Amino acid sequence: MKNAVVVLMCLWGLTGCRQPVSYRYAEGKIYGTFYHISYASSGDLHRELRERMEAVNASLSMFNPHSVIAKINRNESNQTDSLFRKMFDMAQEVYRQTEGGYDITVAPLVNAWGFGVGQKDVPDSARVDSLLALVGMDKLQLVGNELIKALPEMKLDASSIAKGLGVDLVAEYLEERGVADYMVEIGGEVRVKGLSGKGRPWRIGIDRPEDDVTGEKRQLQMVAEFRSGALATSGNYRNFYLHEGKKYAHTINPKTGFPVQTEILSASVYSPSCMEADAYATGFMVVGLKKAKEIICRHPDLEGCLIYEADGKLDVWMSDGFERLLVP
Repeated sequence: MKNAVVVLMCLWGLTGCRQPVSYRYAEGKIYGTFYHISYASSGDLHRELRERMEAVNASLSMFNPHSVIAKINRNESNQTDSLFRKMFDMAQEVYRQTEGGYDITVAPLVNAWGFGVGQKDVPDSARVDSLLALVGMDKLQLVGNELIKALPEMKLDASSIAKGLGVDLVAEYLEERGVADYMVEIGGEVRVKGLSGKGRPWRIGIDRPEDDVTGEKRQLQMVAEFRSGALATSGNYRNFYLHEGKKYAHTINPKTGFPVQTEILSASVYSPSCMEADAYATGFMVVGLKKAKEIICRHPDLEGCLIYEADGKLDVWMSDGFERLLVP
């Protein structure tokens, strides 16, 4: 009996020194948008998670004059860091798979159309043609830690992939700390693992793609449910402006130099990596319905849902794997 009491006291001591695991929540503003993180942990990790997100700003933000990418754009340096190289490798792969539909060298065009650094503007065809000469990832070469640009006037815009990278960094840190259940969302790009606080797989809503700059009238088109992986959605129904009655959306076609005019209204991509999903979702907005379908069907890690306009009405195409994610 005495031995049993000793064992019980030891067990109480072991469990008593541990903090109970509970769902914790972190939220704030980053990358010009908002983040929401839910995770099951015995400790508050918000400060460390914030540091991972800020590391992306320090490397890839065009709006941070001290970032790696800003210095490269100003030709003050050609040195890269590990986050830049991680982003660049993925961007190159998506560039190849989309045959140039996805391209981070569109920064001069993004700026000219007023969606980057500068005022909102509508450039004429002559200006667009001149800027197209600066576009093309085939004009870039990463040699060791140095990025070599074929033309010094070239500029890079990683905004279509940086949020996804930020999500991945937070998710990877949580997993390093042994967190088995989490949801990381930054500006609509999401990665999850395990179960939510309700004891079920995480449920992520996909918006109906209707023009609404404020997001106040948002309606859900569908809800996906999954235990692991990432989901990113790109569309032109939030970030756009009207000029003389015409809509100009933020996704720029790197081949034409003009805002995209394909039939796709939104592209949602499910992938193990949020950075990959983020980049492909943007690329699909550019390449159009037929090409996007082909890429999704041949890529072993991608599932996709494309909402498009046909005969003036919304229609939906999705891969078999994506359909299995949906909540009935």
